[in-house]
Amino acid sequence: MDRRDFIKTVGSAALISAMATPVFGKPKNQEVKEAGKDVSNVYFTKDLSAEGLIKLYNKVNQNISGKVAIKVHTGEKNGPNILPREWVKAVQALIPNSNIVETNTYYHPSDRDTTEKHRETLKVNGWTFCPVDIMDEEGTVMLPVPGGKHFKEMSMGGHIVNYDSMVVLTHFKGHTMGGFGGSLKNIAIGCADANVGKKMIHEKMEDPDYNAKPELYPKWSNSGKRFMEAMAESGKATVNHFKGKMCFINVLRRMSVDCDCAGVGAAEPTCRDIGILASTDILAVDQASVDMVYKLPIGELKDIKERIETREGLHQLPAMEALKMGNRKYRIIEF
Repeated sequence: MDRRDFIKTVGSAALISAMATPVFGKPKNQEVKEAGKDVSNVYFTKDLSAEGLIKLYNKVNQNISGKVAIKVHTGEKNGPNILPREWVKAVQALIPNSNIVETNTYYHPSDRDTTEKHRETLKVNGWTFCPVDIMDEEGTVMLPVPGGKHFKEMSMGGHIVNYDSMVVLTHFKGHTMGGFGGSLKNIAIGCADANVGKKMIHEKMEDPDYNAKPELYPKWSNSGKRFMEAMAESGKATVNHFKGKMCFINVLRRMSVDCDCAGVGAAEPTCRDIGILASTDILAVDQASVDMVYKLPIGELKDIKERIETREGLHQLPAMEALKMGNRKYRIIEF
């Protein structure tokens, strides 16, 4: 069964999970002190524009230095919901010694399942204003997963070790397997290499019978809570590698139930655009993004909520918490 067939058949068990209660901070435009160790600052703007993106980037970029990777989902050809290239271009121009990073896809057929096809797709989609490093083009590297339950290390695109810091710039939306795709999904799947790391996440390779009884383990065999935990552990490897030299920006715009992997086949969004969220805490920014989506009127919320809960996507959040990747409590600071 290929990935597109899996999209049609993935399970429907709902996950009921209470969301973290946000802790609201000072009003707009007042000086803000850093939150305490158990509460993280999450910056928010309704300004969906290059200017809004730059404004929030400047609030969370204090640890970004050296050679900088900008992790963006560059999408399948002509995807209608991809982050506007002009917005990303405006931010990238402000970051010295920076470029976009990506990896090839595990699923086939895809516009990005080989480096050659991937580079052609980058041109079609307008990612031509700066270099794009396909990090698994020349090989892989294993990064440790401290505290991992499923993995002790994760296979990543080999070029990841060439960077000193990472800006994670994410189109927040639904996701076929993850329920939702936020900053965690962007680095967990997006930094893992195509043929080893992504396979580790999407299949139950750690099971003792995986090699002995392959008939029991079809492609895409991992799902539900176990898949969310695998994603969290992959994300932990990247977060641990950069040791605090990261920031995370989620753009809540054109929020289809489908990932940008779906390309032109992505469902039309049924919920409104919300704004941009940013933090130095990956868990807090994804928690805040989910919370804002869940505050939408039920008519708008229905489709994306169903996608999230039928995939048990909310389990991404406690899975990150268990790995000590950040805080679920946060303070919203609006600009």
